[in-house]
Amino acid sequence: MISVQQLNKTFTLSKQQRKELHTKDKTAVAVQDLSFTCQSGRIFSLLGPNGAGKTTTLRMLATLLKPSSGDIQIEGINAIDNPQEARKNIGFLTGSTGLYARLTPVELVDYYADLYGVDKITRERRKEELFHLLHMEDFLNKRIGKLSTGMKQKVSICRTMIHDPSVIIFDEPTSGLDVITAENIIKLIRSCKDQGKTVIFSSHIMSEVDLLCDDLAIIHQGKLKFLGTMQDFKSQMQSDNLTEDFIRIVQA
Repeated sequence: MISVQQLNKTFTLSKQQRKELHTKDKTAVAVQDLSFTCQSGRIFSLLGPNGAGKTTTLRMLATLLKPSSGDIQIEGINAIDNPQEARKNIGFLTGSTGLYARLTPVELVDYYADLYGVDKITRERRKEELFHLLHMEDFLNKRIGKLSTGMKQKVSICRTMIHDPSVIIFDEPTSGLDVITAENIIKLIRSCKDQGKTVIFSSHIMSEVDLLCDDLAIIHQGKLKFLGTMQDFKSQMQSDNLTEDFIRIVQA
């Protein structure tokens, strides 16, 4: 489970950043007073337009960014005071994390298994499960630098999940992928839910949100605009189109 209470993140702006943003303010508020809970065995979607604070929030949950204030609990662990302990329970998939091009998928996944202290028997079992689920058998021993975008995304997923984390954070997991690869990732997200894991994901593709989401939060300019179940969201819709109602909430 993830519990977030009154989460805030403020960044200090450099002189160049203030010039680019046409502002005299020395700080920028990325996230302001966010509170929500992601339950085990449910899929929670964090939505918002570009620049809304989604990725900043997910990076704080993954312990890669320290909040300016607020509280984050990951599986009952204070993730701000004990980030290393919390990180053992987290798998974080983001498109901004590079893969080492000269390694093969097997070598890279083995390396991360070592970092997480996964024993050899468990590692081999997990690799077999993930490689089969994502249909990776044909390129396991090719160098990552020669793989397609979709293949690299599959490698990233295996790296993210090799230690069998109980909390999975997906930041735009299907962005830029072909239909078949995207469908495999959707199946994986459902599988995580079926295993009772806590799943939180961000997506711009409303059809994916509709397909997967149990609970959702919509944020804009770092502030919470909607929080509830997918059923709650649909019951409040003022049109037949999810995207239109998302835009209505953001612009309200």
